[in-house]
Amino acid sequence: MTTANKFNEDPYCDVLKQILADVAELRKKIESNATQRLQKYQGNYHSGYFSKSACNLAHYLAMRQFDLRHLQDRLAQAGLSSLGRAEASVLSTLDSLIDVLKRATDKDYVPGDITPNEYGFNRGQQLLEQHTIELFGPFHDHGKAHVMVTLATEASWDYVLVSSLFEKGMTCARINCAHDDPVIWQAMIRNVRRAETEMGRSCRILMDLAGHKIRTGSIAGGPAIHHIRVQKNRTGKVMAPGYLILTTDPASPSTDDSRFRVSIPKSLQKKLVPGVRLDFIDNRNKKCFLKIEQPLSDTDWLASCNKAAYLVSGCKLTLTTDQQTDKQKPLAEFTLGEFAGEPLDIRVFKNQLLLLTTGDIEGKPAEYDDSGSLIHPAQIGCTLSSLIEKLEIGQPVWIDDGKLGAIVEAITEQGALLRVTVAKASGVRIQSDKGINFPEAEFNLPPLTEKDLTDLDFVCVHADMVGFSFVETLAGMEYLMSELAKRNASDLPIIAKIETNRAVKNLPDIILGTIGRHNLGIMIARGDLSVELGSARLAEIQEELLWLCEAAHVPVIWATQVLESIAQKGTRSRSEFTDAAMAVRAECVMLNKGPYILDAIEALVNVMIRMHEHQRKKFSRLRALHW
Repeated sequence: MTTANKFNEDPYCDVLKQILADVAELRKKIESNATQRLQKYQGNYHSGYFSKSACNLAHYLAMRQFDLRHLQDRLAQAGLSSLGRAEASVLSTLDSLIDVLKRATDKDYVPGDITPNEYGFNRGQQLLEQHTIELFGPFHDHGKAHVMVTLATEASWDYVLVSSLFEKGMTCARINCAHDDPVIWQAMIRNVRRAETEMGRSCRILMDLAGHKIRTGSIAGGPAIHHIRVQKNRTGKVMAPGYLILTTDPASPSTDDSRFRVSIPKSLQKKLVPGVRLDFIDNRNKKCFLKIEQPLSDTDWLASCNKAAYLVSGCKLTLTTDQQTDKQKPLAEFTLGEFAGEPLDIRVFKNQLLLLTTGDIEGKPAEYDDSGSLIHPAQIGCTLSSLIEKLEIGQPVWIDDGKLGAIVEAITEQGALLRVTVAKASGVRIQSDKGINFPEAEFNLPPLTEKDLTDLDFVCVHADMVGFSFVETLAGMEYLMSELAKRNASDLPIIAKIETNRAVKNLPDIILGTIGRHNLGIMIARGDLSVELGSARLAEIQEELLWLCEAAHVPVIWATQVLESIAQKGTRSRSEFTDAAMAVRAECVMLNKGPYILDAIEALVNVMIRMHEHQRKKFSRLRALHW
């Protein structure tokens, strides 16, 4: 038997020939399906030319329409390259595999003039790296991932804070247009640009448009009474008094935001000195007094109360001293300033009803009769009231980042009647200005609000990137691009924030209709997204979003609650470090503001350096393990 016959009759050769036939057929189907998909976007590309990135994404989407698990197992058993890392360049991955299979099954096979890798894996990586640098600037010492930090209001006046963010590793600064105003934004940007100059490092600025963030409305106030609380030990002995601030200018910035502030007349302030008392009768008809401790500013005084009291708005204050007896005439009498009562406590439990009303109706707790029967369910307003009538029975509603879940049970003249389906055993307290999500509702809102359009004027002049909040369709992207063109800012990159179920479904459409025409980045906004999809589904979807964007060579920002415990509380969570390790597969990782943000940046950079030695995207680099 000749060598050629032995080669052809090898059972292993037959297995490889079948794999070759299947891979070749798969490639053919992928090209055909991708070509059909791209035709849909011919009108978006006036040159008639699709970029390599757009073509590769179309190929990837076509490939992932097939269930390739069986083929993957066969390739692994044969010791051949898997298709699991084909994102960077789909066709070249297939061509490399076909080339190897042909070499193994046909001794007369002569490779073509162009090697399969010429426009392949490395080129895909290069394109992604190029697009990343275009968006976020050059890479820094902690590897090929950028650190984005949301700036707090203090960054507008505290340059030391901004320079410290630079020193710890911030490479991008985010300004959220939902907060503060152009004066503060300008001051933030001025500090960032100053730090860039002084430290000789670039820092790109992303400004997020607020978008249609649907929130809970205001809540009716309770009685205008302030509970002064003291600290007691286990025996009930007072260990520390309660404090509050008396001021003649309640509109001025507080010297201590944690303490209750109430106004007093200027005539009283002139008589205040440390040690004098202000006697009053509290809401329980008990005699109490405030002791003046010290001045805090020209308008503010710190006062203490040595026992728990219920201070009533507008009550009478009697100026006395410690030595004064009840028979002596008081030094003077004054009236305490008026203050609003604390918002009513609206707490709902699983299976209870909640009425979602228009935003102009104040929220209030449920009402019951003497027998405990419900008279009126708890209610809360919705800032975009016109959406209520578009809801349908059975649709889910989530409030306050998913703390409260409900379904629409009925639509009434008063609003949407919700049945609570998700709440912790102790109930959920509903507060004002909390996000509301409607995952299955389609409201067809305009892509940008009037505020967004106004803010866009500022963004186009001062920012390096614009964040498109709650984008859901390619039509929305077209609208923003047209608004940028009106402002002569067509070169301003767009960060499409994926934060709704509809945006996830339309992501291929959004990317394919945009790349090659406009600089694009994607933010995986996991806060709203987890509410819309559910936590289990989010864990899967955030992976898929990374794969799609890698196939499109589009940089990704991994956002929301990264090392949140450190940033907010200074505490470390093992699960959050695992999450941060996963995050470095994105091109940029975003940290939210917090009192311990410098510690959070340091921890994140440490994780990045370590993980980049082991992994690049899904590719394990197999650095030596020192065991």
